[in-house]
Amino acid sequence: MSMLDEFKEFAVKGNAMDLAVGVIIGGAFGKIVDSIVGDLIMPLIGRLVGNLDFSNLFVVLGNNPNNLTTLADLKKAGIGVFAYGNFLTILVNFIILAFIIFMMVKQMNRLRKPEAPAPEPEAPATPEDVVLLREIRDSLKK
Repeated sequence: MSMLDEFKEFAVKGNAMDLAVGVIIGGAFGKIVDSIVGDLIMPLIGRLVGNLDFSNLFVVLGNNPNNLTTLADLKKAGIGVFAYGNFLTILVNFIILAFIIFMMVKQMNRLRKPEAPAPEPEAPATPEDVVLLREIRDSLKK
């Protein structure tokens, strides 16, 4: 079997195709969650804590001679910044994604048919010599 044939067999196996579909759907799902976090949740959280824009929460670590005030300008100028606002956004994104996946798995487990309990194994048959000895014992008791 040539390497090309082996590759074709691998590429069209169900597991490889399932993985490819999962990666594509996961990427699209990630974009949806990014939008939920960036466009819906973070603005609400920002509003609750005083109209803060989390993407511009940072601490300047280097010398800022031009007094740049935005994260993008500071990064463009090569000035070190501790951008904790971006981290907070990504953390909220992760928590939401993990919760959604948890809920999906929980629903899938609920919809799955419960497996029938395994029947209890039968007791092993008593060996013939033990049966014979019991019969002899019982007959001696009489």
